[in-house]
Amino acid sequence: MKIIIVNDYARVTGGADQIALSSARALSAKGFDITLFSAVADKPIFMNKNIKLISTNQKDILNDPKRYRAVQQGIWNNTAAKRFSNLLEKFNPDKTVIHIHSWTKALSSSVIKVALTKKYKTVVTLHDYFTICPNGGLFNYKTNSICKKNAMSLGCILTNCDQRNYFQKQYRVIRQFVQRSFGEIPDGLKNIIYISNFSRQILEPYMPKESKQFMLSNIIDVEHSKPVDVENNNQIIMVGRTSPEKGPELFAEASRRIEQRAVIIGGGNNIEDLKKINAELEITGWLSHDQVIEHMRLGKILVLPSLWYETQGLVVAEAAALGIPAIVPDTCAARDMVIDGETGFWFNSGDVADLVTKLRTILTGSLAAKMGRAAYDLFWSNPPTHENHVAQLIKIYQKVLESD
Repeated sequence: MKIIIVNDYARVTGGADQIALSSARALSAKGFDITLFSAVADKPIFMNKNIKLISTNQKDILNDPKRYRAVQQGIWNNTAAKRFSNLLEKFNPDKTVIHIHSWTKALSSSVIKVALTKKYKTVVTLHDYFTICPNGGLFNYKTNSICKKNAMSLGCILTNCDQRNYFQKQYRVIRQFVQRSFGEIPDGLKNIIYISNFSRQILEPYMPKESKQFMLSNIIDVEHSKPVDVENNNQIIMVGRTSPEKGPELFAEASRRIEQRAVIIGGGNNIEDLKKINAELEITGWLSHDQVIEHMRLGKILVLPSLWYETQGLVVAEAAALGIPAIVPDTCAARDMVIDGETGFWFNSGDVADLVTKLRTILTGSLAAKMGRAAYDLFWSNPPTHENHVAQLIKIYQKVLESD
């Protein structure tokens, strides 16, 4: 079996890249010959004898200074399509699996169209909502709330929900139309991997009924060690970027009301605004993954205040692996990883008063330590490690190859 992994980047810029590249390394360690096809290959994070990098050496559409070229590439990347078509000529379609992770930042749906046209066995991991939603998040950035409109309906198209402006929304609608009509996404997808039950419930109604569907949680890269000393830790933590859809203002206000030391492990552009809400709020800035884990070890409770759906919420699983309980919104995919009242709490999404109530409850007595230990035991009873992830991934590939 030959494996081709398709991903916009050959380095880590986000969660999809982390999973794509981590699985490539883990599969290569099992002896599989891996071909990584990407568009952006500056500073690739790895190369070894079992992984061959094929890149179009383009810029992603956000950072390309030639905006007309970026617009065209985002809608339909002809260069990537031609290079991918030439690459596939070297592979036997009956013995090759193409695993697509990301394509909206540089490659476009043109590469998926090539794979489908040439009838290669293809599986797509749905790391986000770009298969159905023009802005990829099912989120209205103008109202800072989850969008309930049917994706690509007239109501969706006419709504100015984009983070920038309506012109950008119109561009994304055109791109989505091309992706649906010419890229055959999602109607042409025959094998789909969901990363959480929550995201599956949202995406499944839009997916072709005849598609084969799999569940595979993302890899959680945390070393198995003793649980942290939650009892004696004294800070609540949030991990990630401080953009509005992630709910940092909610975190800042809640931590101010309970007068608890609070740390955001991450960064962004609105730090001064957050400091106005809570002058005592600490913000570390961007850190390496290892540094993030070390900072997390000082946490008593993890709060994920996200206002949008998410597709999984890896940081909640990372916290559980360390023995830290989590408080998450009830409208977020991360709730799949929290047993409400046992390993943490759900709170009413966007409701700062309810978040404060949940924080005060969990900070009472030794409840945080009890919930943290329950989260730790549950996580390590069946951990989504590299080894487990790859074992399941290989089984999926075999089923894909055997499919019609």
